[in-house]
Amino acid sequence: MRIAIIGGTGKEGRGLAFRWAKAGHEVVIGSRQIEKAQIAADGINELLDPPNNRVVGLENTQAADWCEVIVLTVPYAAHEQMVTNMKDIVGDKIFIDVTVPIVPPKVTVVQMPKAGSAGKETVKILGPEAKVAIAFQNISYERLLDEENIDCDVLVCGSSKETRNSVLELVKDAGMTGWDAGPMSNAMVVEGLTSILININKVHGGRAAGIRITGANRE
Repeated sequence: MRIAIIGGTGKEGRGLAFRWAKAGHEVVIGSRQIEKAQIAADGINELLDPPNNRVVGLENTQAADWCEVIVLTVPYAAHEQMVTNMKDIVGDKIFIDVTVPIVPPKVTVVQMPKAGSAGKETVKILGPEAKVAIAFQNISYERLLDEENIDCDVLVCGSSKETRNSVLELVKDAGMTGWDAGPMSNAMVVEGLTSILININKVHGGRAAGIRITGANRE
């Protein structure tokens, strides 16, 4: 698939770009500054085995217009504006929101926006017909870049079963086990887990705490 990662010059975006490029997808890094996007893309291409030019860098709107799947990986402070900027481009594309409503300095405290979650905020902006899902909030970038087999799971909430299933396939392609976590109303729990994981890292001296579902069929 053609995947555009908006805000992809950040750590999480680069990690996802690396995993999907390694799986054979066409990946574009989007940024407000095309030079930054190209530098990030070059860095990812060097990590691939063998190094190649599969990942390219474009300006955000160019990247979003080109792709089939838009993945948003920006800090929450930029979330509303970035989603609004994409509104006229999204159409019937799948929109994966990786944003977590973390508000510094209290990053270990769960803080949901007025809409209830970043995912619900995205649906409110894009409209009820948009194919929106949230995913990857609880996976640290260190795991994405450094681990061949990631022992953390990915919870996916979304606007429809079809959308969630499409995202679950991309989770699998990125080398992780994904779980259908239900409609977007459940996104607040998934997003809130990030602050809890940050707190666990802080208290217990870790850097990459994650979650794993037990007691269910993993096939």
